[in-house]
Amino acid sequence: MELKYFLKMATKRERAEVATACNNSVSYLYQIAGNHRYASPLLATQIEKSTRQVAKSSGGRLQAVPRASMVRHPEIFYPGTGDDDKGPLTVAEDDGAA
Repeated sequence: MELKYFLKMATKRERAEVATACNNSVSYLYQIAGNHRYASPLLATQIEKSTRQVAKSSGGRLQAVPRASMVRHPEIFYPGTGDDDKGPLTVAEDDGAA
């Protein structure tokens, strides 16, 4: 799901939750969604994680926003070309609690 559709379908509280988790404002998320700004790789990863968490609690109404859709050079999230290319890199489902 693209960020602009996520923000359109999310409630005001859900949008605020994502923005707070990323230490940004909802307005800045809208700038990224409208392609007026690009997210840094770190911010894109944070947005992906927080949208995944919000999407889980939405009951299937929302989906996570892939981080590669919010950066200027999405190829940084894909492994190098070769025989062992397994597709895009993903953020772990858990919060790093191992």
